[in-house]
Amino acid sequence: MAALGAAEYQGPLKEMTAAAMPVTFSRTVGLFTPAVAPTSQTAVLFLSPWGFEEMCTRKFWRILAEDLAKTGIASLRFDYAGTGDALDVDDPGEGLALWENTARDAAALLRSLSGCERLILVSQGLGSVVALNIAEQLSTADGIALLAPTISGRAYLRELTMWSKMIDEGMGLTETQRRTEGVTIASLHMPDTTAAAVKKLNLMTLAHVGVPDCLVLTRPGRPADADFAAHLETLGPRVERAAYEGYDELVSNPTIATMPLEAGRKILDWARSIATESTTASRRILRTPRAEALEGDGFRETPLRFGEGDRLFGILCEPAGARAGATALLLTTAYDRHAGWGRMSVTMARTLARDGIPSLRFDTANVADSPPLPDAQEQVLYSRDQQQDVDAALNFLENRELLPAFAVGRCSGGYLAFQSAIRDSRCRGLITVNPYAFFWDETQPVDEALRFVPRSLETYGLKFLQFETLKRLYGGQIDAKSAARNIVVALARRAVRLGRPLLGVLPFFAGEHETVINGFRTLTKRQVDISLIYSAHDIGLDHFREHFGEDAAGLKNFPDIRLTIIPDADHNLTPSYARKVYLHEVREMALRLGK
Repeated sequence: MAALGAAEYQGPLKEMTAAAMPVTFSRTVGLFTPAVAPTSQTAVLFLSPWGFEEMCTRKFWRILAEDLAKTGIASLRFDYAGTGDALDVDDPGEGLALWENTARDAAALLRSLSGCERLILVSQGLGSVVALNIAEQLSTADGIALLAPTISGRAYLRELTMWSKMIDEGMGLTETQRRTEGVTIASLHMPDTTAAAVKKLNLMTLAHVGVPDCLVLTRPGRPADADFAAHLETLGPRVERAAYEGYDELVSNPTIATMPLEAGRKILDWARSIATESTTASRRILRTPRAEALEGDGFRETPLRFGEGDRLFGILCEPAGARAGATALLLTTAYDRHAGWGRMSVTMARTLARDGIPSLRFDTANVADSPPLPDAQEQVLYSRDQQQDVDAALNFLENRELLPAFAVGRCSGGYLAFQSAIRDSRCRGLITVNPYAFFWDETQPVDEALRFVPRSLETYGLKFLQFETLKRLYGGQIDAKSAARNIVVALARRAVRLGRPLLGVLPFFAGEHETVINGFRTLTKRQVDISLIYSAHDIGLDHFREHFGEDAAGLKNFPDIRLTIIPDADHNLTPSYARKVYLHEVREMALRLGK
């Protein structure tokens, strides 16, 4: 599997690992990981990169925090103001000041929670700039780990522009569908004042470092990283250098990201080498972490742990006023964190709450901030293990008297929503958006399917008519072999659909179809409210048509199922009008089920 997690990084898990302890402060959410056996007087504060890079490193940060805890080092990771699960801000202020204020507050909280006065800052990307800036004001900081630091703001913004285009093209977005205002990547927008300040950054002019020790992980093929490490050495601190092996694989895509094992070990060894050992036999947490609800405009959000051994982390979003609808269970897509692609789940949850509709968004096991299940397979997507996580979420909602509930998911989350609704009668409704499939053959390798997901034939046809695509294909920028293979797969699936009357009598083809149809029969017999949403050229529509026909004629047997096709939208529903359609369906189902 491309996306490695704790099972390989830490060794096989034989016991349940609890999620980190949630805390709230300064209008944001943090995750505190106490030391398992406190042996250090030093704690680690994580300072994240921004945007798509943050999404990709989310799981890596959790694994590092868990490994640090085992060596006796507590840690805290958190969302900057206006990002992730933090409350939005009306005025982002100037430069990185807002993020730096959050980081300083986080440092004070970490010292209070851990009982440690000394700190080590572990940072990546733009987080490295934040770390260097606040270290000047933190007399308690002993070291900074600078992972792929943002050295030149201009170069960073140029890279973001190219990176953004690559991501959008990978999703099949046209230029008219892309979000291009200001600095935007993966539907995440950097405040203009922040972008303006970032543009002026140049760490090669840094005149002072406020810590005695630094670790610099340099990226392959980026000589500027080595030049910066050399510049740091002239400023006085002890500087340790190492290659950031696996950086490109880590930040390529949260779904197929590979955890950088060697880099993780290097960070762990370096942190242990400069951490101050405890002079007492044991040290307890001085203050029990608390996660008070964050109050927003018409909503309140509480970060929490649930499930056996508090193994799952999520956010309960509730209306500030009276409840008016059923609870939406917002499932994650692939390995994206629970905030959703472009914070889609955060925005949806808060909008629903203003209409009186509660929701729970959470990470399933081995995704982002939720540790893996003991002895579970490393690849959790399309796994039956994830259904246990939905069961745990429904148990939580039942205990909080927040039923009825309905499942909402996109792509692999849509598949999980469908399977969970069949399995658990407490799930009264189902909204699945662009599901790749309703049935998964467990003998089929998930990793290969994720890496080489084909598009619909219509999408390939539109792409090949574009001059830019032909130019990139000729220039070798497109993997022609994979594209050809995917077109063959799409043609084969269409042949199966067109030949269904003949092929359906063969067990190989009939088995999947009957399993899916029987699933829908089970749901309709239980009167489960069902809404299917697809982008017009999504590959999931090919799978839908295999079961319900080219013109969806098969839905006549399920008259209460609503089918919505969104024109000119991508798999991730990037255009704002597509997200409005999605939100409308979720809101209407919540209000129907809540009557």
